[in-house]
Amino acid sequence: MTAGSRGDVAPYTGLCQALARAGHEVTLVTHERFAPLAKEAGLGFHALPVDPRAELESGAGQGLHRATTGAGKLARMIALARSVVAEIAEAMVAPAEQADVLLLSPVLAPLGHVLAEGFGLPSLGVNLQPLAPTGEFLAPVVGARSIGRTGNRLSGRAVNAALDAIFVEAARTMRRRLGLPAGGVRATRHQRERERWPVLHGFSPLVVPRPRDWRAGLEICGYWWPSCPPTAQLPEQVRDFLLAGPPPVFVGLGSATVPDPERASAAFVTALRAAGLRGIVQRGWAGLRAEGDDMLTVDELPHALVFPHTAAVVHHGGAGTTAAALRAGVPAVPVPVQFDAPFWAARLASLGVSPGSVPLRGLSAQALSPLLAQAARTDAYRDRARHLGTLIRAEDGSGPVVSWLARLG
Repeated sequence: MTAGSRGDVAPYTGLCQALARAGHEVTLVTHERFAPLAKEAGLGFHALPVDPRAELESGAGQGLHRATTGAGKLARMIALARSVVAEIAEAMVAPAEQADVLLLSPVLAPLGHVLAEGFGLPSLGVNLQPLAPTGEFLAPVVGARSIGRTGNRLSGRAVNAALDAIFVEAARTMRRRLGLPAGGVRATRHQRERERWPVLHGFSPLVVPRPRDWRAGLEICGYWWPSCPPTAQLPEQVRDFLLAGPPPVFVGLGSATVPDPERASAAFVTALRAAGLRGIVQRGWAGLRAEGDDMLTVDELPHALVFPHTAAVVHHGGAGTTAAALRAGVPAVPVPVQFDAPFWAARLASLGVSPGSVPLRGLSAQALSPLLAQAARTDAYRDRARHLGTLIRAEDGSGPVVSWLARLG
């Protein structure tokens, strides 16, 4: 069970396929918009309401760009989520009633806990970000700069408390529907922590080592990769463009939206040309575009197929696209948009596979162009990215989830 943008859904398709290969019947429960992802991966599917793209393009969604801090963006997103959570909660009951086990992403875990209790089901957390409080880094959804061990830990607790607040009314209604005694979302979280509820994390320990102060039951497994059919190929137009010159830079902001697509597109194209680089520009939810013989505008492409052919990747700093660039072994220049993006951008820089980032609010060709030139032409970034990519591709992130289910008998 998961909700959110494409980056909150796609990694689970590969995990689900691994579970299916192990003999499990798997149903992906998420927004109707992502039904094609489940179909392509050969998975069962149960639709949840709400179109995340429509919500991000709404007035409230565009208001996220007016917030100047991570905490401010989080507050606006919480308000947006609270307006739709009751509708989502209602649609989660039917698939849970038919399930034997619930695998819960953090964005739906507070409701999933109620369903697991109501139907007497085991459950497992499957997280794409390190959301458990730790003294080692600031809560990823509010920034990347450490404020000291105590402050970092408090930031994690504050973020979890804020996220819990989204679900208070919906969880109360669900508990009444399932005939459960009254209980709060926060109390349930504390109970799960005391019980050492298992949460497996789908990112590499090479990128985020397991914090030493995490409780037992919190483990980092390795990345879960989006499903990509073995027969999948890049479109002919893309293959021709790749063959027509030196490796291009891929530019895409994934499921992120921007307040001014024309301005953002112009900044990317101008920066690429100033650095003497060709570009593949993905429209995405931001509506980017580029024109000219040295530029190619594309729609959705499997990252696993196109990234290995690029000189560098410019992306919005989402967990999934960050992972895809690492897997491909190519340097990156993040343009962090919001939430956990600055956290992943800082990780890439610390790993030596990125010369730095340019936040969307400060995006300009002058700021971006020198970073593009460094990422695409500096041996140190390229060599480090290739080495790290080799190590990450050797990890089996799905294996621990399969093993956990096997222990249930």
